[in-house]
Amino acid sequence: MALAKKAVVSTFSMAMMTAAAVVSLRGLPMMAKEQLTLFIFIAFATLIFLIPAALVSAEFGGAFGEKGGGVYTWVKEAFGARWGFVAIWLQWIQNVVWYPTVLAFSAAAIAYVVGKPDLANNGFYVGAFCIAVYWAATWVSLRGVDAIAKVTSWTFLIGTVLPGVIIMILAGIWIFQGNPIAMLHPIATDSASVMSMAGGHAHPRYFPSITGLGDIAFLAGIILLFAGVEVHAVHANEMTAPKRQFPFAILIASVVIILLFTLGSFAVATVLPNQDINLQEGLMKAFQQIFDKFGMGWATPVVCLLLAFGGIGGVMSWISGPSRGLLWTAQEGEIPPFLAKTNDHGVQISILIVQGVIVTALSLTYFVMKDVSVAFFLLSAMTITLYLIMYMLMYAAAIRLRYSQPDLKRSYRVPGGSVGMWIIAGVGFAGVLFAFVVGFFPPSQLPVGSPALYFGLVAGGTVLFTAIPLLITVLKRASWRPAAIPVLVPVAPVA
Repeated sequence: MALAKKAVVSTFSMAMMTAAAVVSLRGLPMMAKEQLTLFIFIAFATLIFLIPAALVSAEFGGAFGEKGGGVYTWVKEAFGARWGFVAIWLQWIQNVVWYPTVLAFSAAAIAYVVGKPDLANNGFYVGAFCIAVYWAATWVSLRGVDAIAKVTSWTFLIGTVLPGVIIMILAGIWIFQGNPIAMLHPIATDSASVMSMAGGHAHPRYFPSITGLGDIAFLAGIILLFAGVEVHAVHANEMTAPKRQFPFAILIASVVIILLFTLGSFAVATVLPNQDINLQEGLMKAFQQIFDKFGMGWATPVVCLLLAFGGIGGVMSWISGPSRGLLWTAQEGEIPPFLAKTNDHGVQISILIVQGVIVTALSLTYFVMKDVSVAFFLLSAMTITLYLIMYMLMYAAAIRLRYSQPDLKRSYRVPGGSVGMWIIAGVGFAGVLFAFVVGFFPPSQLPVGSPALYFGLVAGGTVLFTAIPLLITVLKRASWRPAAIPVLVPVAPVA
């Protein structure tokens, strides 16, 4: 079996890979749909989720960056190999479930490129696009992490940052020309969660109207948009000085993430009324409306092509992360040895093939669901619950390691000593737990049909995909780690 070829990843590349793994402009319509209340949701996701996740990941990266393995190593050090495997499995499988949702966004963008936006709601087109593009991205990923780092950095800058800056500039021009700011002028037919009636007129809400858990189900989806700062920790040992570079890369990525999400969603909500926002094509429609306003309709397909490019680049960024962590478990005998097979570039070829089969099966959801937006959110909800369980394990591991390994060298520490870790990781854990519970309730903003069926599908998928790693640990055999299968050992980086 070929050992991984050593790549040298710079701080900038790691920061861009991390930001690309988190930021997808497809999430802007989800936040913009909440109009002025979006700032409450973003503040919650930033303070309760992103900041704790970034700080804890930075400490873990500073402590175990040279060791590799990402969240698998982190949780393993605290609770043993079984729970380390469960953590990396959940990070991996949620990512597999997530692929069809982000690729659906790219499918909608391409529909605008070819001048047929209605295709964005055609389940057969969306499903076929997801399958074809995913396998193409997998083929590219087989060339190795050094190639992926270069590609994702450019796709993030060209396909995410550039369109984000454009939408912000155009929103500023929209306001400067005296056009109405959409989120300040709701209408009576808008969702009650974003407006209230007084004196026969609709007024914008500044705080969400919460009459049931269904009204804040979007919160779990918005939290997912900020998830992923830890995903490229598996590549930390491919940096020249991971203990110093990785925490700094996390800091850069976090600032970029907050700015793009906050300013980008504000820009969409400025131009696009609540009733016109669709979870898939809202961003493309925003660009189309603005460009049409300025007589620049020709620019819509150009920007939509960039958006599709960014979405596909984000997929490539994720393909190399969680599956790489799973490779560590294969080479440590936690899963069957055939999954430890790599190609000449050291890429986990067996795992990627299995991953592709699952993505293909999940993409078929679009073929059978009448409403693509419902299928989109259903897959997202299942993704959220799986990922949040992993974060609970990560936060719990961070607290435990402060006591079980107090002398562990950490180039960066969450400030405040053990008390500070309890506060940061505790807040993160509480926020994740709350979002986990909310994720099982259908959002009032979507026509999901039977709430019981929605709950059953999300809960069933969560239980199934969580039970699988536990079952694998029960069935684990000593023969899964023969002497012929070496454990990944970090190679000294090239100077």
